[in-house]
Amino acid sequence: MSAPIIDVDENLRLLGTAHVATASVEAVKQNIEEWSPDIVAVELCKSRFDALTQDRRMDKEGLLKVIKEGKAPMVLLQSLLAAEQRKLGLDEGQQPGAELLAAVEAAREYDLEVKLVDRDIQTTLRRAWNKMRFKEKMGLMWALLAEDETEEELELEQMLTDKDLLTSLMEELREVSPGAGEVLIDERDEFIARKISEIRGDGKVLAVLGAGHLDGVSKLLTENVKPSEERISELAIVPKGGRMMKTISYAIPVVLFALLGWFAYNGDLASIKENGIYWFAGNFIGAALFCMLAGGHPIAILVAALASPITSLNPALAAGWFAGYAQMKVKEPTGEDLTEFLKLDSAKLFWTNRAGRILLVTALTNLGSMAGAWISMALIAAGL
Repeated sequence: MSAPIIDVDENLRLLGTAHVATASVEAVKQNIEEWSPDIVAVELCKSRFDALTQDRRMDKEGLLKVIKEGKAPMVLLQSLLAAEQRKLGLDEGQQPGAELLAAVEAAREYDLEVKLVDRDIQTTLRRAWNKMRFKEKMGLMWALLAEDETEEELELEQMLTDKDLLTSLMEELREVSPGAGEVLIDERDEFIARKISEIRGDGKVLAVLGAGHLDGVSKLLTENVKPSEERISELAIVPKGGRMMKTISYAIPVVLFALLGWFAYNGDLASIKENGIYWFAGNFIGAALFCMLAGGHPIAILVAALASPITSLNPALAAGWFAGYAQMKVKEPTGEDLTEFLKLDSAKLFWTNRAGRILLVTALTNLGSMAGAWISMALIAAGL
């Protein structure tokens, strides 16, 4: 199997790889030896490069920090994507990103300059998460977590050589989540192309990219996309949550308290009781149900249910933080759990690994609490 190659011009070659294929590792070494580039550009950011070259470890303090800073969804999403790649890689005897590491090592062996041309992974995931609608977030999580045992496995050789298949896979991502597809595909294609264009005139450049980005990046470079620090900076910004979501999160408590105040002013205690029940029941059930789906401990489920009606009134708080912390206390992850979490190769194992389950409890409880608050307000509005 030969990895796909696109020669944009005599001094710029794009090498498409599958991040878990043995043949990709061999192709990288072969192209460096035979094509003799001056610069090797790799589809890595600094954090992913460090993860490949250093012994990554997670500790309890780091896990607690993830919960407190609200990063559980991003860490969970990154881990789930890595697990899918790792599952393929184990069949090939390779870890995800092995060919990128091979490119760096071979470049160093030949004393070549190495350039990291990808956007920071956390920036990418945060931008993707912020652009996704609630329905998209649920759909993407479900697609990653719900493994289909009967689904026919794709051959790595087919994935690497069949451009129509790669295009189809990319389009499937767009169908599941148009917002995530734009960030993970289009934005990264542009970011990588512009970073490569910055070094295009500095000698022969071999760019080692995932095969899925080959067509998009080559198209931009063929059109002579120009370096632009301003555009690179725009793509590197982590935007705050959507205005609509933020407005809704602040509007819900304002509207609720206004209604309850109006009922109290008019002495309508029955309406206060009825709508109070709607609010507590919706939040209680939503947070508890999603925490249960995450495999939360009964105490964590109880904490989620009790916290949600209160945290939904304060946009600065989240029920998942409290549920995740409770899960961590009653089912404290061992050193082995924390070490193995970074090596999981199946989404199913997130429920058996204590560190993975803590992240699931945190992320899914937050989604359940949000859904519960919206349903509660819908019931209240319907009764007016």
